[in-house]
Amino acid sequence: MFNSNRKDGRAAPEATTLIAAGTEIHGDIQFKGRLHVDGMVEGAIRGDGAQAMLTLSEHARVIGELQAPHIIINGSVAGDVTAIDRLELASNARVEGNVYYKVLEMSAGAQINGKMVHRAEAPKQLPKPETQAAGQPAAAEQNSA
Repeated sequence: MFNSNRKDGRAAPEATTLIAAGTEIHGDIQFKGRLHVDGMVEGAIRGDGAQAMLTLSEHARVIGELQAPHIIINGSVAGDVTAIDRLELASNARVEGNVYYKVLEMSAGAQINGKMVHRAEAPKQLPKPETQAAGQPAAAEQNSA
Protein backbone atom coordinates (compact mmCIF):
# COMPACT_ATOMS: atom_id res chain seq x y z
CA MET A 1 0.00 0.00 0.00
CA PHE A 2 2.88 2.41 0.77
CA ASN A 3 5.75 2.78 -1.65
CA SER A 4 9.01 2.35 0.26
CA ASN A 5 11.23 2.71 -2.81
CA ARG A 6 11.80 6.42 -2.10
CA LYS A 7 14.32 6.35 0.75
CA ASP A 8 16.43 9.39 -0.09
CA GLY A 9 14.01 11.94 1.40
CA ARG A 10 13.40 13.81 -1.86
CA ALA A 11 9.88 14.93 -2.67
CA ALA A 12 8.47 13.84 -5.99
CA PRO A 13 8.28 16.76 -8.46
CA GLU A 14 4.49 16.44 -8.52
CA ALA A 15 4.17 16.38 -4.70
CA THR A 16 2.26 19.43 -3.44
CA THR A 17 2.02 20.78 0.09
CA LEU A 18 -0.90 23.07 0.95
CA ILE A 19 -1.07 25.79 3.58
CA ALA A 20 -4.84 26.23 3.64
CA ALA A 21 -6.85 29.43 4.06
CA GLY A 22 -7.24 30.29 7.74
CA THR A 23 -3.89 28.71 8.61
CA GLU A 24 -1.16 30.91 10.07
CA ILE A 25 2.45 29.79 10.28
CA HIS A 26 5.05 31.72 12.25
CA GLY A 27 8.51 30.52 11.27
CA ASP A 28 10.65 29.73 8.26
CA ILE A 29 9.62 27.09 5.73
CA GLN A 30 11.97 25.05 3.57
CA PHE A 31 10.40 22.72 1.00
CA LYS A 32 11.03 20.48 -1.99
CA GLY A 33 8.53 19.84 -4.76
CA ARG A 34 5.59 22.25 -4.75
CA LEU A 35 4.13 24.48 -2.06
CA HIS A 36 0.74 26.18 -2.44
CA VAL A 37 -0.12 28.88 0.09
CA ASP A 38 -3.70 30.06 0.71
CA GLY A 39 -3.07 31.13 4.32
CA MET A 40 -0.63 33.42 6.09
CA VAL A 41 3.09 32.84 6.68
CA GLU A 42 5.28 35.04 8.84
CA GLY A 43 8.80 33.91 7.99
CA ALA A 44 11.03 33.10 5.04
CA ILE A 45 9.97 30.49 2.47
CA ARG A 46 12.70 28.68 0.55
CA GLY A 47 12.28 26.05 -2.16
CA ASP A 48 15.17 23.65 -2.65
CA GLY A 49 15.89 21.72 -5.83
CA ALA A 50 15.51 22.62 -9.49
CA GLN A 51 11.85 21.50 -9.55
CA ALA A 52 10.70 23.51 -6.51
CA MET A 53 7.69 25.73 -7.22
CA LEU A 54 5.97 28.15 -4.84
CA THR A 55 2.44 29.39 -5.51
CA LEU A 56 0.69 32.12 -3.51
CA SER A 57 -3.06 32.38 -4.15
CA GLU A 58 -5.03 35.62 -4.09
CA HIS A 59 -5.81 34.95 -0.38
CA ALA A 60 -2.18 34.30 0.61
CA ARG A 61 -0.16 36.71 2.71
CA VAL A 62 3.57 36.33 3.42
CA ILE A 63 5.69 38.51 5.67
CA GLY A 64 9.22 37.38 4.87
CA GLU A 65 11.55 36.57 2.01
CA LEU A 66 10.70 34.15 -0.80
CA GLN A 67 13.27 32.12 -2.71
CA ALA A 68 12.60 29.31 -5.19
CA PRO A 69 13.34 28.41 -8.80
CA HIS A 70 9.73 29.06 -9.91
CA ILE A 71 7.42 31.43 -8.02
CA ILE A 72 3.83 32.37 -8.86
CA ILE A 73 2.33 35.23 -6.82
CA ASN A 74 -1.30 36.33 -6.77
CA GLY A 75 -1.39 37.44 -3.11
CA SER A 76 0.66 39.85 -1.00
CA VAL A 77 4.32 39.63 0.03
CA ALA A 78 6.18 41.93 2.42
CA GLY A 79 9.80 40.96 1.76
CA ASP A 80 12.27 40.32 -1.02
CA VAL A 81 11.40 37.81 -3.74
CA THR A 82 14.14 35.80 -5.49
CA ALA A 83 13.02 33.62 -8.39
CA ILE A 84 16.04 31.67 -9.59
CA ASP A 85 14.39 30.70 -12.92
CA ARG A 86 10.91 32.18 -13.38
CA LEU A 87 8.62 34.65 -11.60
CA GLU A 88 4.95 35.04 -12.48
CA LEU A 89 3.02 37.98 -11.00
CA ALA A 90 -0.74 37.65 -11.45
CA SER A 91 -3.13 40.59 -11.44
CA ASN A 92 -3.68 40.59 -7.64
CA ALA A 93 0.04 40.33 -6.77
CA ARG A 94 1.31 42.92 -4.29
CA VAL A 95 5.02 42.89 -3.43
CA GLU A 96 6.59 45.25 -0.88
CA GLY A 97 10.26 44.51 -1.42
CA ASN A 98 12.91 43.92 -4.03
CA VAL A 99 12.31 41.40 -6.80
CA TYR A 100 15.14 39.34 -8.31
CA TYR A 101 14.30 37.27 -11.39
CA LYS A 102 15.68 35.57 -14.47
CA VAL A 103 12.40 35.42 -16.45
CA LEU A 104 9.44 37.62 -15.47
CA GLU A 105 5.79 37.41 -16.47
CA MET A 106 3.68 40.24 -15.04
CA SER A 107 -0.06 40.67 -15.55
CA ALA A 108 -1.83 44.02 -15.65
CA GLY A 109 -2.72 45.13 -12.12
CA ALA A 110 0.25 43.51 -10.36
CA GLN A 111 2.15 45.91 -8.10
CA ILE A 112 5.77 46.01 -6.92
CA ASN A 113 7.04 48.56 -4.43
CA GLY A 114 10.79 47.98 -4.59
CA LYS A 115 13.61 47.35 -7.03
CA MET A 116 13.30 44.95 -9.93
CA VAL A 117 16.64 43.28 -10.67
CA HIS A 118 17.18 41.01 -13.67
CA ARG A 119 19.65 38.23 -12.96
CA ALA A 120 20.78 36.49 -16.11
CA GLU A 121 22.85 33.36 -15.99
CA ALA A 122 26.33 33.86 -14.67
CA PRO A 123 28.72 34.63 -17.52
CA LYS A 124 30.76 31.65 -18.59
CA GLN A 125 34.44 31.96 -17.75
CA LEU A 126 37.05 31.11 -20.34
CA PRO A 127 39.82 28.89 -19.06
CA LYS A 128 42.93 30.71 -17.91
CA PRO A 129 45.77 30.66 -20.43
CA GLU A 130 48.39 28.07 -19.72
CA THR A 131 51.41 29.50 -17.96
CA GLN A 132 54.82 29.04 -19.52
CA ALA A 133 56.89 26.18 -18.25
CA ALA A 134 59.56 27.28 -15.79
CA GLY A 135 62.95 27.84 -17.42
CA GLN A 136 61.61 28.39 -20.94
CA PRO A 137 62.01 31.96 -22.24
CA ALA A 138 59.00 33.62 -23.82
CA ALA A 139 58.78 33.58 -27.62
CA ALA A 140 59.37 37.34 -27.75
CA GLU A 141 62.55 36.96 -25.73
CA GLN A 142 63.80 34.20 -28.07
CA ASN A 143 63.26 36.40 -31.15
CA SER A 144 65.18 39.34 -29.70
CA ALA A 145 68.28 37.27 -28.90
